[in-house]
Amino acid sequence: MSAKTRKICTNEYEHAAWERGRLLLGLDEAGRGPLAGPLSVAGVVFEPGYENPDIYDSKALSEKKREQLYETILEDALYFFIEEVTPEEIDRYNILMADRMAMMRIAECLPCGVIVTDCVNIVVQDKEIYMPAKGDQLSVSVAAASILAKVTRDRLMYEYDALYPQYGFAKNKGYPTKAHMEAIERYGITPIHRRSFGPVAAKQISLDLF
Repeated sequence: MSAKTRKICTNEYEHAAWERGRLLLGLDEAGRGPLAGPLSVAGVVFEPGYENPDIYDSKALSEKKREQLYETILEDALYFFIEEVTPEEIDRYNILMADRMAMMRIAECLPCGVIVTDCVNIVVQDKEIYMPAKGDQLSVSVAAASILAKVTRDRLMYEYDALYPQYGFAKNKGYPTKAHMEAIERYGITPIHRRSFGPVAAKQISLDLF
């Protein structure tokens, strides 16, 4: 993508917060849709005035670029936090509630006056909260959180690929690809599969019948 067409975050939420002397926390997650692996949730707070036109929605960036920006964000962030939500917690609360709970835990431990999420509804006492659609394209803080969450989760899935090579986690990252579904059918489910998710639940039921 050329410099002329490359999209950048507008940072309208940051500017509005900074003008009032408030720190802004951006929150985002990676891994809501997969059948296996954790949900990664991250929060990032930058110092007022921070700008980095390269930080954008992680889904719009290459893996190499995300890896580079991951290190930049860790160095530049005033505060950051990354939390892994286990498949067990996802199964216990459902994916949306588990995501919200993780975000609220992060929000309660990082100093901020304003919170922005990528369309996830959370409630945190005494915080000003915004939940715009495509928040990771509007806020550098949310975009940075999306990158931290994505890179962290992808690295974990590479580790799981070494443990369970027949499932192709290095390629599919736990998403329901044809090869992943065939592996579930052939080998069954692993300890990192989300048992409440439809295809995994169906396989578990079939196993329980025998």
